Parts: sequence; C-alpha cells; structure tokens
Amino acid sequence: MIDWLQHSTGGLLTLAVVSIAVLLLLIIKFKVEPFIALIVVALLVALLAGVPVETLVGSAQKASDSLLEKGFGSILGHIAAIIGLGTLLGAILEASGGAQVLMDKLMHAFGEKKAPVAIGLAGLIFGVPVFFDIGIFVLAPLVYVAAKRSGKSIVLFSMPLLAGLSVMHAFMPPHPGPVAAAGLLGVSLGWIIIMGVAVALPSWFVGGVLYSYWIGKRINVPVPEEMLAAAELAREDNGDREPPSLGLVLSIIGLPLVLILAGTFGSILLTKGTQVYSVATFFGTPAVALTISVLLAFWLLGFRRGMTREKVAEMSAASLKPVAMILLVVGAGGFFGAVLAATGIGKTLATELSGIGLPVIALAYVISCVIRIAQGSATVAIVTTAGIVAPVLADLNYSQPQLALVVMAIASGSIIASHVNDGGFWIVSRYFGLSVKETLQTWTVLETILSVVGFVVAALLSLVV
Repeated sequence: MIDWLQHSTGGLLTLAVVSIAVLLLLIIKFKVEPFIALIVVALLVALLAGVPVETLVGSAQKASDSLLEKGFGSILGHIAAIIGLGTLLGAILEASGGAQVLMDKLMHAFGEKKAPVAIGLAGLIFGVPVFFDIGIFVLAPLVYVAAKRSGKSIVLFSMPLLAGLSVMHAFMPPHPGPVAAAGLLGVSLGWIIIMGVAVALPSWFVGGVLYSYWIGKRINVPVPEEMLAAAELAREDNGDREPPSLGLVLSIIGLPLVLILAGTFGSILLTKGTQVYSVATFFGTPAVALTISVLLAFWLLGFRRGMTREKVAEMSAASLKPVAMILLVVGAGGFFGAVLAATGIGKTLATELSGIGLPVIALAYVISCVIRIAQGSATVAIVTTAGIVAPVLADLNYSQPQLALVVMAIASGSIIASHVNDGGFWIVSRYFGLSVKETLQTWTVLETILSVVGFVVAALLSLVV
C-alpha cells in the first residue's frame, strides 16, 4: 500500500485528494486553525509520500534547507512587508477621513439619482488600500444616509459598495490573496495589477451595477434607526477635523500602483544595467513603493494635520494585529505547496491534465471554488489552490501575463457563494440589517456573479495573451 502511494500515479493522486479532504475536515468539522491544519496535513503527506525526514524538517544542527523552513520563508519573504505596509496605508487613509472626502465628491459629481454608482466607485477606489471588512466599517454609515435620503432600499446602495470592495480585495495588491498567489506562482505584482484591473472592472459593472440595480428594486429593506444614529455619531466625531483634499487622497492611493507598474514596464522596455533601469527597478519594487506611500501618508494625512506620534503609533499597532494570522496561513500554505512539489504530486497531476486536455486556468478556478465553498475563507482557498497548481505550472513555461491570469482565476474562485461559514457573510448581514434569507438572496448571489464574471474574463484574456 505504501509503495503504491509513493510510486504510482493513482497513489499520488489519491494522496492529493485525501490530503485536501482531511484539510477541509480539520478546518470545518474540528474547527482547527487553518494554519495549523495546513502544517499537519503537509507533514502527513510528506511522510506518507516517502520524503526523508532530513529533507522535510532538517536536523538539530541545520534546518534552513528543510522544506518546512524554505516553504514558509520563500513566500513570507515575498509578501510580509507588502501586506504589512498595505495595511498601514489603509489605516491612515481611514483615520484621516479620506473615505468621507471621496464619497462626498463622488455623490456631488453623480447626483442623488446615480448615488448607488457613486457609492460603488467609492468602494472600488477606497478598496485598493483598505481591507474588505474595514471598508465596510468606514463606508457603511455613508450608505445609511444615502438610503435614508432617497427613501429606497438599503440593498440598492449597499450592493454596489460591497461589489467594489470585494473585487479589489480579491484581485488587487496589496491585499493578501493576490499577493500570496503571486508569490507562490512567481508572478510580478505589476502584471497582477494590470490583470486585476482588467478582471475587476467588468465584474464590478455586472455585479455591482447591473445586478445591484435589479435586486435593489425587488428586495426592500429600510435603514434601521439605530444604524442612522451610529452614522450621525460618526459624523460628529469627525466634525472638528479638517478633511484632506480629494487630490491628495487619490495621489496617495495611486502612487504605489504607478511606481510598481513603472518598474514592471521598465524591466521590459529599458536596457538592463542602465541607470534609468536601476531607478525604475528600485522604486518599482512593491515594498519600496508602498514604503514611500506610507511615509507620505503618515506625514501629509497624519502629522501635518494634527495627529500626534502616539496616535499614529496606536493606530499602526491596532491595524497590524489582524495581519499576524493572515501571514501564518499564507506561510503554512507555502509549506503545503512545497511538500506537494517535493512529493511529485504536482508533476503527476500535470501529466494527467495534459492527457485529458483540461486547461490549468479552469482547474485552478474549480479547485478554488470547492475549497472556498467548503471552508469559507478566501485567503485559505487562494493559498491552498496556488500551492496545488504551482507544481503543475512549473513545466509549462507560462509567460508572466498568463500566470497573472491563473492568479485571477484562483482569486475568482475564492469569492464564490459566500454563505454562513464565511465571516464576511455575517458582517454584511449585521451592518446592513439583512436577514439570513435576504443576505443569501443579495450578497451570496452578488459574490457568485463577481466570481463567474471574473473567471470568464480571465479565461477569455488567456486566449489572447
């Protein structure tokens, strides 16, 4: 039996399927933390596949070359600084009142009749540096006020916002999912940004505009009075603070994206070894670009506008607390992927796929969908799927744009069918006063539309790049 598992195609594929099933069982049934479940399953798979103990964990004298340390280190070395800096950038933008400025300008430009589109665009723009749940906390009071003024259902105003925040969180750096997948698959973040925009905008338009207008007219949910009271209190708390200008807010959000893209295209268009090439590469490095943006935000939105050093330090510490668990999950996913590559499961899977003609981009999407629906976490779905398909892609000589589209397919699958096992489901239900049935009819369907459209766009683009 052991020999069959270690050396036959059927055995290795069985080991892959069982490992994923056990992983989901530990997370869903036994409520084991995902990063612990990933480590346990990876260790078991490695031992059953016959990976030598020294290769797996090293020795007491030297462990730096082990699969365990290299699996964790290779991915965390790539993403830890990016996720941490992106979190700090979002925190200072939130605390400075940048979201309020953005929303007010958009509402003025679009008018009350097109307020849902304005709110959706605010979600798209503010969703670049801000995590999904933080975006809801900051922008939800603005939704309450807009819905109350219009006398229409809160669904009409909340769904475009949620769509904008969701697609940015799923497809765009510096959010953990796309950054982690890019690290695992070896993709430049510049290409992730380009393909992320190409996939996110059509998805948001179909789900956040067309579907949201349709469902908003069919499910009428008034704004609860306690939510309006909370919105007014939030406005009073920020009333004495001079808001930043819209140009400043957009500049700080856009600066790291522009620098990263300049580095990406510079590596293609400029002559390697020249001074201009070196400058573009240095400032286009994601960690450098985000560091520059964060420092500017701290000065222009924080210190210059009256924030004390103590307040900035307190805000930074609070914003970074949730990052620890994200990094642990991503690191464990990197280890799981390294084990799958070392056992030969990845190459076996690649051989089988080439035989049946299933495109890798479709496989990546399906696997991500299954893991997402089963256990609820988008980050776990992305990290696990990327670890599974990374060995498959190793021998296919995909270009950077093609790899970026595989990341988009994985990210699309990771947001499908949000339901009761997803924390985001309950945040949406709570913040917008929706019953479980109404949340399933609106938010769950919205996420599924965003997922399907995202995958379709990524698959179509893969035919031409």
